Amino acid sequence: MKTAVPKVDNALPASGFKYLLSQLTLTPILCLLVLTGVLIVVLFAPLLAPHPEAAILTDESFSLPDDTMLLGSDFLGRDVLSRLLFGARVTLSVAFAIAIVAFILGCSLGFFAAVKRGWVDSVLSRSVDALISFPAIMVALIVISSLGSSITVLIVTIALIDATRVYRVARALGMDIVVQDYIEAARVRGEKMGWIIWHEMLPNALAPLAAEFGIRFTYAILFISALSFLGLGVQAPQADLGVMVKENMQGLLYETYTPLYPAVCIAIVTLSVNLLVDWFLKTTDAALPDEL
Repeated sequence: MKTAVPKVDNALPASGFKYLLSQLTLTPILCLLVLTGVLIVVLFAPLLAPHPEAAILTDESFSLPDDTMLLGSDFLGRDVLSRLLFGARVTLSVAFAIAIVAFILGCSLGFFAAVKRGWVDSVLSRSVDALISFPAIMVALIVISSLGSSITVLIVTIALIDATRVYRVARALGMDIVVQDYIEAARVRGEKMGWIIWHEMLPNALAPLAAEFGIRFTYAILFISALSFLGLGVQAPQADLGVMVKENMQGLLYETYTPLYPAVCIAIVTLSVNLLVDWFLKTTDAALPDEL
């Protein structure tokens, strides 16, 4: 008979989502509403956009809002609202893919190092420390300049950079969990390492890892936008929030708010995610390990 898995400090309360719902206040509710709206935009941008993504509707650059273009036109006469919806879809979808890949790789290697320890842990940890020592933006610029700025290259490059940060969190959490009695009991029962990681370690590290996922997602949004602003991210004519800021910077000379719309979208999404993560950590008392 298998012994029951006791909860540790980083585990969610037994009531789970019911407990979280009971702790909701105005700030997390507003954040959830914003992120729900963002999810709708990501899923249904082609249906919500009044015009095609690259359609040029007027010969006038930075035209004022009207019945046809509710936010006016950009520097090429394209509808800003449509570009904004498509741009948010691209930026957030790529950021989410980056966060997923980074967590699969970082958590797997982090927990593996915590379980194996010894030379395996030393090799992995020193390799990660070496990679982290390089400025992330410099590494991304070198790789993307060499391989090209396709969506696939963006996702893989930024995910590998993010995975080093996730590795450190997962390893620190794993080191705290792997010394628990129920891990030793699982080993005595003859459970394999994969079973221990998936059924014992991951559930008890889920709360801080979920919070870290939100932080990595925010970081990916800002990283993609920065690369796009520098001309090495998502390439025109495909819309992207960072690309929209870069393309319409000259609009500030004409006293138009066109370049501010995507910047405000980035700020709202990142702020909502950060506030929600902060509330989640406080509610679950899932503080990250002191080593971090």
